[in-house]
Amino acid sequence: MIELLRKRRSIRKFSPEKVSIESTEIIIEAALRAPSSRGINPWEFLVIDDPEILCQLARAKQHGSEFLKNAPLAIVVCADSTKSDVWIEDCSIAAIIIQLTAVSLSLGSCWAQIRDRQHEYEMTAEDFIQKLLGLPEHIKVECVLGIGYPAEEKLPILNDKLQRDKIKYNHWNCN
Repeated sequence: MIELLRKRRSIRKFSPEKVSIESTEIIIEAALRAPSSRGINPWEFLVIDDPEILCQLARAKQHGSEFLKNAPLAIVVCADSTKSDVWIEDCSIAAIIIQLTAVSLSLGSCWAQIRDRQHEYEMTAEDFIQKLLGLPEHIKVECVLGIGYPAEEKLPILNDKLQRDKIKYNHWNCN
C-alpha cells in the first residue's frame, strides 16, 4: 500500500488510449468494496466514457475540471444524502480507493472537487452535473475523478519533503 501512495500523483494529462473493460471493472469493484459508516453505503458511482459527456463535465466548475475533457474515463462519486449524515466522508473514502486502485493498474487520476464549487454565478457545479446527468435532487455530488493512462510523468514526493511538522504525538504542543 505504501508503494501505491508513493506513486499516486494528480495526473491531468492522459493518453488517448481507452481504459480497458477489465480495468474499469476492477475499479468499480474497488469502489463497491469501499468502507462506509455503519455499512450504509450511501455512495453511488456514474461511470462516464462518452467523450461528449466528458467534455461537458470538463466545464462543471469555473476552475480545475478542464482536464476531464481529455480523460478517457471519469467516475462521478455521489451519494444518496437521505441515507447517511456522513455521506461526504464515505464518498471521500471511496474516491481515494478508486484513485489507489487506478495507480495499481498503471492508470493516472485526478480529483475534481464538485461539492461547494460554482459552475457559474447563478449555478453550482453540483447543480450543473445533476442536470447534465439527470440526477435526482437527493443524490449529491462529491467529486469527479478523471482516469486514464498518464501522458505526463510526475515523480513521487521525496520522503524528506513530507510535511513532518504536521505530525503531533499525544498532545498538540508536544513534539
